[in-house]
This record gives sequence, structure tokens and C-alpha cells, in this order.
Amino acid sequence: GTHLTLTPFVMKASVAALKKYPIFNSSLDEAGGEIVYKEYFHLGVAVDTEAGLIVPVLRDADKKGMSALAVELNELVERTRARKVSLEELQGGTFTISNQGGIGGGHFTPIINKPEGAILGLGRAAAKPVVKKAKIEARMMLPLCLSYDHRLIDGADAVRFMNELIQALENFPEKELKG
Repeated sequence: GTHLTLTPFVMKASVAALKKYPIFNSSLDEAGGEIVYKEYFHLGVAVDTEAGLIVPVLRDADKKGMSALAVELNELVERTRARKVSLEELQGGTFTISNQGGIGGGHFTPIINKPEGAILGLGRAAAKPVVKKAKIEARMMLPLCLSYDHRLIDGADAVRFMNELIQALENFPEKELKG
């Protein structure tokens, strides 16, 4: 019964990349001038509402299976659009995902949700011709855009993070679909 989008898959893949590159799951304590590494994965999800963009937080995304993640995400989005989220549900994110694909968006530059260190933007997925093993075949392609705080993150690490994320999406474990 739950409406399944690409977002839960990207959330799972993001957590895997965040674990490998923890600087993306950190923030800068501007007063103390220190990097604060988060040992939890509370993912913000940008939601388009009549009142504008609101970013509720799905807590402990790393501890949830795909089904639970999809159900919780749908419930959180519905409550956000109905303006029934609590203040606590709007705070404490460590990394945000903004998906404009549902309204036809392509590549864009998402703005970091401070105090987080990075944000991932998703465009509309579409079947595109791709050359694989000297043959042209249709593959689902998903535009990804990453914005990050250069005070924390170097460009080369951003490329490594994105490569890890892409690998996780391209090789999504089938066992994850059952949980």
C-alpha cells in the first residue's frame, strides 16, 4: 500500500556513502571553529507545501529497512503537507535530500540546510540510451546534484562521495528490498 519513490533508495545509498565519508554527515561549529561529526543519520527531506519548502527530518535512517523507510517517509511527507509536524521533527538533520523529480525538475543547485555540511538534489529519473558492453540499451538515469560547505569538504572528496553514492544505487542489494 505505500507509494514507493526513488527517495528511499537514495536515502539508503546516501547512508552508505555517509558512513564511508563521515565529513558529509558533519557540521561546522562556527563559534568554536570545530568540525562536529555526527554518529547518527537523521536525513532531512525537502517537502514542497502550500506554505513553501519545509524540511522534516527522518531520524536514524541507517537503522530502518526499505519498507519501514518508505512508510515513515510517506507519513512524514503527508504530515508535513498537512502542517501537522512537530518542531522537533523539523530539527536535528545531518544531511538533506531534495527531490524535484516529482514536479519535473532536472539538474539544480540545492542550497545547504544549515548547520548541515551538504545537501543532495535529485532530478526526474528517465530512461536514456546508454552504451554498455558495446551495445546501446535503455537505462534509468537519475540526475544528482551535490552542494557542500567548502569550509568542511574538498571538491575531490565530493567526487568520491558521489561515486560511492552512484555505485550504491547501481548495485542496490536485493536483500534491502525485503526489509
